[in-house]
Amino acid sequence: MKNFIFIAIFLFATDLSCAQTSFKLDTIYANEQKNVAIFFPEPIKQGITGSANFVFSYNREKQQYFGLLQATPGEESNLLVVNIDGSVFSYIVKYKKQLSKLNYFIPISSSIGNERPIVKDSVQAVAPKTDNDNKIYYYQKFCSLLLKSKQGIGSLKKQSEGIVMRVENIFFDKEELYFVIRIENHSTLDYDLNYLNLYTETKKKGKKKSLQRLYRDPVYKHHFPSKIKANQAVQLVYVMPKFSIAKDRRVVLVLNEQDGQRNIKLKISHRFINNPN
Repeated sequence: MKNFIFIAIFLFATDLSCAQTSFKLDTIYANEQKNVAIFFPEPIKQGITGSANFVFSYNREKQQYFGLLQATPGEESNLLVVNIDGSVFSYIVKYKKQLSKLNYFIPISSSIGNERPIVKDSVQAVAPKTDNDNKIYYYQKFCSLLLKSKQGIGSLKKQSEGIVMRVENIFFDKEELYFVIRIENHSTLDYDLNYLNLYTETKKKGKKKSLQRLYRDPVYKHHFPSKIKANQAVQLVYVMPKFSIAKDRRVVLVLNEQDGQRNIKLKISHRFINNPN
């Protein structure tokens, strides 16, 4: 029965690739020394490689968002993955002795189709999604993946009176920068968050030194809290339009407490902004 299901999936992928002759599959590289983690927008229902020298492992009992790819030397093959929502993803997989990339975050836009047939004559009329709806949906899924990822960017943290703010990751995708932020409350009092703002600062040189600060507005905030309870922590993501900064500039995250004094200003060097994950 299992072989029949896999054959059916392969036939589906073959038919789809024939219909889209101009579609070019991306390539994922792997070897036998390291696990290459591939994160998908929805939990994995099925995954299979076309050759025995490639192994794609994932949790079949408890569906998860990621799978691990390993390879031994041999000819290139393909990887076919189906998510629980029916989205189908197909990639060329190749063996490579030295790997420059160990984590792949797969956007929903990379899906080559859906295993479920689309019914044209539907009784119910469904309003088409706007571009903004599609963007929000994409941000939600991608931010969820980043919060589950173990990938980091280094030690970026600042604390004040039991409140700790960390930037765990800065990730670039498409035209946006994703700031993964963690706020910990190690005090015995709840922390009411007034605002968390992101600025770029330019330090002016000369006799009269001053700071020129520019506020940058996020296009999306994921899991933004109003309160952080005592002895608890929260993770959130700020999605910012892509930008880069010169050596004399820096990014500043300002955390402000409502009706309180536990405020934090975390400075981030230009090298983290210009070289994100």
